[in-house]
Amino acid sequence: MNAVQYSHFSNTAIMSAAIIYCLAMTAHITEWALTRTPVAEPALPREYVSTASTPTPTQIAAEPVPQSYRKDLAGHLGVSLTAVAFLLHVAGVVSRGLAAGRVPWGNMYEFTITGTAVAVGTYLVWLRFQPVRWLGLAMTGFTVVLLMVAVLLLDVPAGPLVPALQSYWLYIHVTAAMIATGSFTVGALVTAMYLIRSRAETAGRTKGLGSRLPDADTIDALAYQIHAFAFPVWTFAALIAGPIWAKYAWGRYWGWDPKEVWAFITWVAYAAYLHARATAGWRGRKAAYLALAGFAALWFNFIGVNFFISGLHSYAGK
Repeated sequence: MNAVQYSHFSNTAIMSAAIIYCLAMTAHITEWALTRTPVAEPALPREYVSTASTPTPTQIAAEPVPQSYRKDLAGHLGVSLTAVAFLLHVAGVVSRGLAAGRVPWGNMYEFTITGTAVAVGTYLVWLRFQPVRWLGLAMTGFTVVLLMVAVLLLDVPAGPLVPALQSYWLYIHVTAAMIATGSFTVGALVTAMYLIRSRAETAGRTKGLGSRLPDADTIDALAYQIHAFAFPVWTFAALIAGPIWAKYAWGRYWGWDPKEVWAFITWVAYAAYLHARATAGWRGRKAAYLALAGFAALWFNFIGVNFFISGLHSYAGK
């Protein structure tokens, strides 16, 4: 295959992955719709409890298929479709790299399709060790939106990098940044689910979206674990590998470029979140808002700086 064929295959694979992510999202919507909050039946007085009759095999067979079975079937289908879409997603990323003749994260389109693949991969890996299938709807929905934005607004032809980016530090710095960004994205989705569940528990609601999630403490602990993993990776990407690459590219480690400043602001926000959790004992909504502030800074660094603020790392004014 030549570069044009690889590029065409990449576009087809990314679009196919987006369609299958949509199907997975539909399956998870069905799963959520079939989820019901258990309602405790009133206990009968002891004298009215019969111990004489037990259901016969014929009676058991005549009962309808339990709703929980249909819910689990929809959930497993959603996960399976997500895994298939992820494989196509990775194939699209790899073929994009083959079309360009380099690593496939040299522009915003490539960073978006690769970063979303990392996020979905993080979710699938976490799913192997913890029961986080309840995150599938948010994960697939968010991925579909970003892939559509990438395809419709950010896509550019595959080509060589500008001279400043032609360094082996591209492999090191951007790889670490994508791993951290993907993990922070999953952490932000978990944090959003925590806020929904927390509000439902505070209000005492037994119906609605919040009642279909695990308890708030479980979600909060998972969000902390994900952020605790992503933060050191971001520290390496933003404060170690990034300045070293800047030294090779522009002759200085730090120049207060807007991208560098917002990468540091993002680091400070997440550091404040982890510090508050570890030392001040912050739990719950206050910590969650700090985590979401870090995510907002992360995405402003990616979108706002690249499009609206001129600098060495941005596309604004070019």
